Amino acid sequence: MHPLTYGDIKAAADRIAGHVRPVTVARAEPGAFRTARHDAVGERPEEACEVWLALEFIQHTGSFKARGAQNFIQAHRAVGTLPDAGVTIASGGNAGMACAWAAQQHNVRATVFLPVAAPAVKVARLRGYGADVRLVGTEYAEALAACEEFAAATGALASHAYDHPLIAAGAGTLLEEIHQQIPDLDTVVVAVGGGGLFAGVATAAQHHGIRTVAVEPENCRALNAAIEAGRLVDVPVDSIAADSLGARRTSAMALHAGQHNGVRSVLVPDADIVRARQALWDHRRIAVEHGAATALAGLLAAGDPGPDRALPSRGYRPGSGEKVCVVLCGANTDAGTLMQP
Repeated sequence: MHPLTYGDIKAAADRIAGHVRPVTVARAEPGAFRTARHDAVGERPEEACEVWLALEFIQHTGSFKARGAQNFIQAHRAVGTLPDAGVTIASGGNAGMACAWAAQQHNVRATVFLPVAAPAVKVARLRGYGADVRLVGTEYAEALAACEEFAAATGALASHAYDHPLIAAGAGTLLEEIHQQIPDLDTVVVAVGGGGLFAGVATAAQHHGIRTVAVEPENCRALNAAIEAGRLVDVPVDSIAADSLGARRTSAMALHAGQHNGVRSVLVPDADIVRARQALWDHRRIAVEHGAATALAGLLAAGDPGPDRALPSRGYRPGSGEKVCVVLCGANTDAGTLMQP
């Protein structure tokens, strides 16, 4: 395993500068979202935590994945290791779109493998980026196996949705930009699937002394299970957010980052994810995918006030006056599934 370092993230930031959109952060007005702390101690809004939203869903391709993909392509291009067969990746959709977009920017071929249940909106956008889209299997793991076979047969350069240091380092540049805008930030909250975003963000956050809260659906808990077991393990995948968070196993980089002090791993049920997604639409007219709403669900769910690195069943309860930034990482969704208030 390549241990991800803060230096990797700084190098990624230099590579992708000018090629990705700087993240926009917006402060939520007091009381806009009823956090677990409100419910636990009955605070008035002015006494509660300060919540910021990182609007990364307005990134190129609609998710944070553009950062890692751009870093991956730029790094290989710089050392002349982009083959004529192009790049290939397996994805639930977002990583594939980012890879195809970054490849298109550099006139590189992209072949993307997705599970057959991938949302139609993601498949259509992939083809719009010029990718050769191949639908294989019912889960990400099956698409990944097909991608690996294709790379071995054709010589295409295999990227990865999350388990690659260049991908994770690119994702970590998001925290660098958040920290520049909120230098006194206490806590960053991120949704976790395979763990690329988490590994990058947590590595940068540790450098700046910022707590990281990793939020997963109860039935897609690859990171949580790995931390609990102290090793990588396979988990069942069954969640409304599985199209973007449905990794059967997290990465070694993510497990390493998850074992740092200052990291909390929490779980939320699908019902809370749905409510968080609806709350973003009702209060801010923000339409995000369920994977992105999972991060906010971690803040709104009933939390356990246990110590860092404890493994509560659901939610994170911030302290009074704590500055918390929730990463809204993707918006490749069907807005028609949101209820009109």
